[in-house]
Amino acid sequence: MSKSSRIGLRVGQGFDVHRFAEKRRLILGGVDIPFHLGLLGRSDADVLFHAISDALLGAAALGDIGQHFPPSDERYEGADSGELMVEIWRRVRDAGYSQIGNIDCVVMAQEPMLAKFIPRIRANIARLLEIDMECVSVKATTCEQLGFIGRGEGIAVSAVCLITIDE
Repeated sequence: MSKSSRIGLRVGQGFDVHRFAEKRRLILGGVDIPFHLGLLGRSDADVLFHAISDALLGAAALGDIGQHFPPSDERYEGADSGELMVEIWRRVRDAGYSQIGNIDCVVMAQEPMLAKFIPRIRANIARLLEIDMECVSVKATTCEQLGFIGRGEGIAVSAVCLITIDE
């Protein structure tokens, strides 16, 4: 499909889940969250950055984060997910998309309570993606003690973004 035949606005959806693990840091949106458990993953396991990355890739129809940075590739052992997200946004821009209209995320975690960290998380996402903080929404919810999240086994994040095509 030619660039001229694409619609100017594109919406992408991302979702990611990581289980808790001992002896790991808990990093959400690039912010260290004080907690006795961290998230398990090949990279720093920042589930929020992973969901945003997948939303950006989905909006541009460029696959998913695992295709761009395979978890089986040892080069990504301990990788900074913020750096990976910035690289994803560069690849999306290289595909002809110019701006992020907004990003909206829901972090699903029974614990820890995240409300006091959300302003720092929003600011960090905005800084890394070079957008206004008003374009970034991050909300946190528990799962009312239901399912794996409610049992405190991990964290899930859903993210949606809007991007625009270069004119």
